[in-house]
Amino acid sequence: MSDEFDDVLAAVGPRLRELRRRRGATLTALSETTRIPVSTLSRLESGHRKPGLELLLPLARAYQMPLDELVGAPSDADPRVFPRPISRNGMTVIPLTRKPGGLQAFKQILPAGRADREPDPRSHEGYHWLYVLNGRLRLVLGDRDLVLTAGEVAEFDTHLPHWFGNAGTRPVEFLSILGPQGERVHIKARYRPTDPRP
Repeated sequence: MSDEFDDVLAAVGPRLRELRRRRGATLTALSETTRIPVSTLSRLESGHRKPGLELLLPLARAYQMPLDELVGAPSDADPRVFPRPISRNGMTVIPLTRKPGGLQAFKQILPAGRADREPDPRSHEGYHWLYVLNGRLRLVLGDRDLVLTAGEVAEFDTHLPHWFGNAGTRPVEFLSILGPQGERVHIKARYRPTDPRP
């Protein structure tokens, strides 16, 4: 048991460095978020500083992940994810993945009574894939205004301004998979403005 514990501790530094790099964060930015000095973070990542709770807890908060996952503690082989729903502007978002970086999966629920909302398209880095489970989802994508129903799928580069709304009288539920720029769920054809509208 002691050897396993020592192995976990020895792997914490490289794991933290890799996690920070995958997030695209600098030591300076992480220091500002956690209030841990840059020199301490550097020594922690290089293995010259032992990882104590006073360092790991602020890092777990900054990376928004459980402490045991942050340090790579051995799993108890329980594959279940225990998501915590997040409510924002009437929408409920349920994270379905826990791994930082790479593809992130969410279940999203838009309540009824929002069909008349004025679209406010936004754009950002990444790629988005979505699948409608129930209801009618309004998707404004660039200059297109679509309604997707249960079983329909859409995917797009999130540099294209986009917006979601409920197009029905009942809540709409859909799955979202988001990836960093260039990371796609699978090969696809892209929409071009010259394509005929459906």
